[in-house]
Amino acid sequence: MIRISTENGLRHSIEIGEHLLHSDVPVEFGGEASAPEPHDLFDAAIGACKALTLMLYARQKGLPLESLDLRISRDDSAERQGLYRLAVQLELHGALDDAQRQQLLRIADKCPVQKLVTSSEVQITTQLGEA
Repeated sequence: MIRISTENGLRHSIEIGEHLLHSDVPVEFGGEASAPEPHDLFDAAIGACKALTLMLYARQKGLPLESLDLRISRDDSAERQGLYRLAVQLELHGALDDAQRQQLLRIADKCPVQKLVTSSEVQITTQLGEA
């Protein structure tokens, strides 16, 4: 379960099990820019899923992937029209040949969170709780 609570103003704490994150919005939207905004957390979830998927896959297949760096840039200029673009750049570290690098590139797009948002119907129900 995830619990989100207002800390002050627009800043919120996000409890995920025993982990604590925060979220805020930029100053131009009335926040303090003291933490990532929700879009940043969404983008990071996809990036983290890709990174973990690659490391787990490489370990399972015995590929010499030692580490990776992943950068995400967002184009949300057409979000209101239903188009949200993420460009992901992977830097794979280890003694990988070209075939292994291409194999990992294909696997990166199979991460469960990317599959969730690109090929599943997500239904969200919101209701009031007791104060």
